[in-house]
Amino acid sequence: MKVKLLVVMLMSALMIMLAGCGGPKPDVSIFVMGANGFPSEAGEKLEASLKSKIGETPTVKLNTSPIFSMEKMIVELAAGGNGIFILGEEQFKGLSQQAGFVNLDETIKPEDYPEGVIEIAEEGKPAEKHLYGIPLAGNKWMKEQGFEGKGLIAFIPVNAPKLEEAKQVLKVIAQK
Repeated sequence: MKVKLLVVMLMSALMIMLAGCGGPKPDVSIFVMGANGFPSEAGEKLEASLKSKIGETPTVKLNTSPIFSMEKMIVELAAGGNGIFILGEEQFKGLSQQAGFVNLDETIKPEDYPEGVIEIAEEGKPAEKHLYGIPLAGNKWMKEQGFEGKGLIAFIPVNAPKLEEAKQVLKVIAQK
């Protein structure tokens, strides 16, 4: 009887501990994967810098992929848990045909990022040109941390969980 009680108590304690793992979810999760991947150390450095610029809210978490994987990118996009993606230019252009980006015209001046203004034709609607991506080549935030950012584009997917918070964070990333 005592053994059963001990086992039940240990199992309960283990379940409580496991439930607490991971902590609270961030307001804006950012997924970064370049054409050759993106090192986790670089991601940690960029995350710390971004947190210092944003402050306590919204909360952010930067997740990286050390190698490029089309399958991982598709899973991350489909899962809908990320507020911002930073991907290679080729992937951004390929995804633009899916019309899955948030229009950023009201958040960031399109004239500041003409390379991010693209024409997308949504099903049943005429094609329109809007700012959808922020090219990070020469980006201030990246440069301050010792990274070039060449070939990377930041964007918000239409399935971003907290759209307004994602726009707020992307605005900080896009600062010139």
